[in-house]
Amino acid sequence: MKIKVFADTICGWCYIGHARLLKALNYFENESFDVEHKPFQLNPDMPKQGIRRLDYLKFKFGSKEAAQPMYDIMVAEGLKENLKFNLDKIQITPNTTLSHILIKLAFTKKIGHQVLNEIYNSYFLKGVNIGDADILISIGKSHNINEKEIIDLFTLDKEINDITKSGSVARSIGINGVPFLEINNKTYISGAQSTANLIDAIKVNL
Repeated sequence: MKIKVFADTICGWCYIGHARLLKALNYFENESFDVEHKPFQLNPDMPKQGIRRLDYLKFKFGSKEAAQPMYDIMVAEGLKENLKFNLDKIQITPNTTLSHILIKLAFTKKIGHQVLNEIYNSYFLKGVNIGDADILISIGKSHNINEKEIIDLFTLDKEINDITKSGSVARSIGINGVPFLEINNKTYISGAQSTANLIDAIKVNL
């Protein structure tokens, strides 16, 4: 079964959606799934070095206080999946291009879920700047990915352009928010749906 997951690595709802998807997949012990991570940058024009989180919240929502109710809901939903967000630790809202390149590489090596999960954990639990190439290289190496292979991909214009193109293509077909799942090219799921809903959607496609 083919499942495409449109997501961004600074999207808390994507983090929650990822946890729920893994639970749903584990429900089907005897089924095989081909999961593809599809980059969707919430901030495609983000400077390469990122920006201060407080500046980002002011730009995006008007102020940190204005954004707080939305984040409170997200944090509460995260706790249901035992994800303990530490948003106050985040100092930089990063450009996510390099993180998507690393994830793409990891999926070719059959360790995509593990690397994606560590990137989410690093950002949302530890406040690590996941736009920093050295941080991402360290994450990759911790999963036995060759450092030179990562660096080479990080410097390829084609890889960088592919990330931008992926988001543009998604928006052109009407995807305006993430997470967004496409199952077998016929079932579409928007938002961080419950594990039960995901299981039901998968069953329909078996």
